[in-house]
Order: sequence, then structure tokens, then C-alpha cells
Amino acid sequence: MNKQQLITELQTKGLQLVDRQNDRESDRQMGANGRKGGAGPSDHKAIAIDGTTVMVPVFNSSAASSPYTVEINAETNEMILESGKTAIAPISFPKSPSFYNLTTSDGIPYWKIALLHSHDVLATTVLQTCMRYNNTDTSCQFCAIGQSLEAGRTISRKTPAQLAEVAEAAVRLDGVKNMVMTTGTPNTSDRGAAYLTECAKAIKAKVDIPIQAQCEPPDDFIWFERMKAAGVDTLGMHLEAANPKVRAKIMAGKASVPLEYYFEAFASAVKVFGWGQVSTYLLAGLGDSLETLVETCDRLINIGVYPFVVPFVPISGTPLANHPAPTTEFMFAVYEQVGALLRRSHMSSADIKAGCAKCGACSALSLFE
Repeated sequence: MNKQQLITELQTKGLQLVDRQNDRESDRQMGANGRKGGAGPSDHKAIAIDGTTVMVPVFNSSAASSPYTVEINAETNEMILESGKTAIAPISFPKSPSFYNLTTSDGIPYWKIALLHSHDVLATTVLQTCMRYNNTDTSCQFCAIGQSLEAGRTISRKTPAQLAEVAEAAVRLDGVKNMVMTTGTPNTSDRGAAYLTECAKAIKAKVDIPIQAQCEPPDDFIWFERMKAAGVDTLGMHLEAANPKVRAKIMAGKASVPLEYYFEAFASAVKVFGWGQVSTYLLAGLGDSLETLVETCDRLINIGVYPFVVPFVPISGTPLANHPAPTTEFMFAVYEQVGALLRRSHMSSADIKAGCAKCGACSALSLFE
């Protein structure tokens, strides 16, 4: 099995930890090694395999029945990825970063403000609440943004000063290379762009780190210029699904924003941030067909947007907790065809200045570019 196949398999089927039921790490360790709940793809652990760090589901129902397990070599203490009783490859988990040991002047642990993703990306949800989340008529059924807040693993609003302080420490102590700032959608017409602008300005005044901001399309595209001027290097506006019927079923609130408005926003943002510096998440497995995903990616690439295709991961405690993950075969077909489109257009995740697609750990797409 080659690297493309192995990582695609792991991200669709997950990894079954032998001591899964007893895996109760401290919150500090959880931040380094896994994400349970929270905004975006979750229920993962970061795993280093064959020189690549990837995020692999370990906490959800799919992982519980995965053929992949981890065994420890008694002689070398090395962790070995196995399928059945067959050894596949040595793996390791990233160590807890040094900045997790620090607290702010008002006593908040740094790991409640921002987390290490993969091995060199700092990520934060600046507003851990969303106007859509608590209403079943509008919430995104895959989202768990409120879970980490309810569990006390984060705070609802990270101040610009807090984010700047943590970012500086993460760069200085742990060599973090770029930062992702996402947000729950506030009930304001700018959809969080104003607060992301404020946060970016404070961070860039303290430390020189590439930043991606992520939000829904704002009402006025002038916010793209304001974010750019404040220090945001790349922008993410996430479709999640492309078929209007799938969008209406899975995320009724976000689906109220028409696809065409997203594409208007994409085109406007590319003019500000540059070709290939705007990206969008597409969660394969929510219901979009292979043809729909590939056609949508083609359209996105043609206007300069990087389509970050990620396998849907059912998250525990959400309405889609028991929704099946996409098959390995489906994801491989998507990756092959989208990878060909990226090659044709000379668009690469390596050229993105910051963000999820730059990191690439939640998807195998970069291996197919």
C-alpha cells in the first residue's frame, strides 16, 4: 500500500486505539494530540507517519470499528501501526508544545486560547459561539463548536491581546509556522470579518506570522481589503457541500446564503488576496456526488480558489454522529480527479501562505497534486 492509499484509508476508516475507552488525557495533552469537539473537523489525533503529519479520526464511531490499531514494540518502545496483525509502519504522536505550559496574566491557560494543529500550525476559534448553533432549524448538523466550550476546554471569546500573546509564544517556543483563525458566525452583517480584522491587527503588531482568517461571506466585500490591510494573508470561506439540496438538508442556516453569492465573494476575495490564496472546505461524504464535487472544484480552481477537499468525519454528539464516513474508494477517486485539475492549473497547497489547505493534515489531497 502506497502513501496515498494509506493516508486515505486512515482518514476514512480512522484509527482504533487499544485503550480507547480509557484514553482520558488531560486537557493540555488533548490539545496536542487530539481534538474532541470544537469547530471544524474534529475527533482527531495528529499522527506522524512516513515523514508526514496527518489528522486521523480516533474518537468517533468510525474509529471504533477501524481495522487499524497501534501496538508498542516491547524492545524498542516504538509505536507500530497495524492492520489485523500485520505491521504497516512506525508512527508517532506530536509532543505537547511548550506554550501549553503558560497562562495569561488573568489565569487562562494558553491552550484554551489557541491549539497546535498538525505539528506547526496554531489554530483558534476567536468566537466559540454561533448564531446558528443552538437552533436545530439553522445549525450545521456536522458542527460541534459548542462541545469544547461546554466541556471547559476553551473560552467563548478570545481577545486580540490574548491571541497576540499566545501567537508570539507559540512562534518563539515551538517554531509554529502559520496561524488559522476561524469563528462561529455572529449575528452581524460582517459575519465575523470585523472581529477577525481586529484580531489580526493585534497579532501582526506582536509577531510576524502568516495568518488565515475564516468566515462566511460578509455583506460588504470591502471587508476583504480591511482584513488584508490588518495582516490577514489568506482567506477561507467554506462551502462544506455544493449540491443545494444537500446544503439545505445538512446546514439549513448556511444554505440560506446562495451558492452564487459565495462565488461572487470568492471572485472578489481573489482580487484582494491573490490567485490561490483563497480557499474553501468541501466535506466529501455529506451527499455530494463525485461529479458534483469535481465540477465544483473545477469551477473554484478556474477563479483562483483552492478547493480543500476533506473526508467527512462524523463527530460524536452531533446529529450526524452516525452518518457514514465516505469510502476510501470514493475519496481516492475525488483526490485523483481534483489533483489532476490542480496540476493542470499549477495550483498547489505549498504556495498558500497560511491556513488549513497549507497545512493539509486533514486531507490527503496534497499527495495527489
